[in-house]
Amino acid sequence: MANLLDIDLLRAFVAVVETGSFSRAGERIGRSQSAVSMQIKRLEQSIGKRLLHRGTKTVALNSVGADFLVHARQILKLSDEAWTSVTRPEETGCVRLGVPDDYAAFLLPPVLEQFSAEHPLVTVELICEPSLSLTKAIADGKIDLAIVTRVEEQPVEVIRKEPFVWVASPTHVAWKSDPVPVALFAPGSAARTNVIRALSENGYTYRNAYSSASLLGLVAVVQAGLAVAGLAKCSVPPSLRIIGVNEGLPPLNDLEVSILRKSGESGPATDCLYNFLYRSLTDYR
Repeated sequence: MANLLDIDLLRAFVAVVETGSFSRAGERIGRSQSAVSMQIKRLEQSIGKRLLHRGTKTVALNSVGADFLVHARQILKLSDEAWTSVTRPEETGCVRLGVPDDYAAFLLPPVLEQFSAEHPLVTVELICEPSLSLTKAIADGKIDLAIVTRVEEQPVEVIRKEPFVWVASPTHVAWKSDPVPVALFAPGSAARTNVIRALSENGYTYRNAYSSASLLGLVAVVQAGLAVAGLAKCSVPPSLRIIGVNEGLPPLNDLEVSILRKSGESGPATDCLYNFLYRSLTDYR
């Protein structure tokens, strides 16, 4: 008789690995901590091997668990795709989605590609603007959804922390200048605030070598060796290199990513895209 793997047990196992604890895994899959612990025990009994190192406060993979995790994720992905292929509702409509151009260029394409494959009747109209402009567009009801970088005091849920790094030309050493020449995003952006605060609070003198809402503009200035800049790590192009404390620059705080939606009732297509983005972009680290 063939050995069978229980999908629910695999889902609990992956949740424990990705969240780092039984309690957070339980919150993610809708089970109690004790139920998740029992599921992992059943899974280990069924395959006859331990998969996890259990500490007093932490849970970590052992070598067997690391190998098993790869297959568990593949099985769950195929299971979800099979289920979706026969049960997905045929949502239709157009959703106006706002996103800053750095996220649009690098973070979003694989997510939208998968959404389009699963929901071919939903059209996504992409509007690329800075987070500050998108927040206003949401408030004015001009767009349906927006992926934005949270600014201070903004009362929204943070679903993802995106590493924020210093970048420079691979053939220039602009950071060695005094004052440090910096290319900045437009006033009001979290990225600009993050860079200026890091420099000011650590006693660096700097000059604003370039200011723009355009990612391409900042990249061009940095690539030419005229300045350094702070960028979301996911949007660093191959033409630039990541620098940091080894070059004498202060550390930068992560960017906090949120999804906004306009107030009032939304159609099924908007709800569908919102839920999909939330699941796809949420950082469980």
